[in-house]
Amino acid sequence: MIYSMTAFARRELKAEWGSAVWEIRSVNQRYLETFFRFPEQFRSLEPILRERFRKQLQRGKVECQLRFMPAQNTAKALSVNHALAEQVVLAAESLPIQGPASLNRLEVLQWPGVVEAQETDMDAIQKDLLAEFDLTVKDFLAARASEGENLKAMIEQRLAAITAEANKVGTMMPEVLQWQQDKIRNKFAEVNIELDATRVEQELVLMAQKLDVAEELDRLHSHVSETQNIMKKGGAIGRRLDFMMQEFNRESNTLGSKSINADITQSAVELKVLIEQMREQIQNIE
Repeated sequence: MIYSMTAFARRELKAEWGSAVWEIRSVNQRYLETFFRFPEQFRSLEPILRERFRKQLQRGKVECQLRFMPAQNTAKALSVNHALAEQVVLAAESLPIQGPASLNRLEVLQWPGVVEAQETDMDAIQKDLLAEFDLTVKDFLAARASEGENLKAMIEQRLAAITAEANKVGTMMPEVLQWQQDKIRNKFAEVNIELDATRVEQELVLMAQKLDVAEELDRLHSHVSETQNIMKKGGAIGRRLDFMMQEFNRESNTLGSKSINADITQSAVELKVLIEQMREQIQNIE
């Protein structure tokens, strides 16, 4: 599977404690970089999430945002410590003082520890948030894979076009070499210069060797096959594909420098255009 470094995923979670929205987006980057935007009470989640990203991603600039909205009707429930309340009342009644020593209910409730407000269960909320985060990451990876398949299809189209151009040049080369040899012989004939036939043949052979692009064409075909093999393996292949683009460029430059024909020159230009288009797409591959 080929993964793009450009993707986006969003999920919303609703629960008794409120609602939360996870958003994950990424763009191309040479290495893996993760950035988080969280409410302050959830900062402790950052190292956990960073490690989860590290296990599933290789490259890309990843931005992760959490928006948390607590429920409006989440008034904290009150809990009464009845045992302590009874102790307070008994203690008041046991005081050796004149007059009534009883306490009213409100006074008892005001005694420290008799009434406590139940705190929000942050552990439960974080557990829900982490589960939803994992689902968001799953959607995020699916988006990267989908975009990666689109990139793969575009690259394969360019590889097919490169193969076609290389085959076209290979077909033209015998005719081009023969045309160049005839051109040289005609020049000699026009100025009535008689040269040793053996020497002429030797020079023509040397010229043909200098203009021969068979080796460059073979390497182009080899690079196409290697690039296809790399894409079949999948995974984090962006750097390897980028290296292959350098090799493609080297052969197309050599082909252009050896060109003595307008059609071959046009093919060399077309090759460079195709290679550059691939290179731009490969910049987004993990």
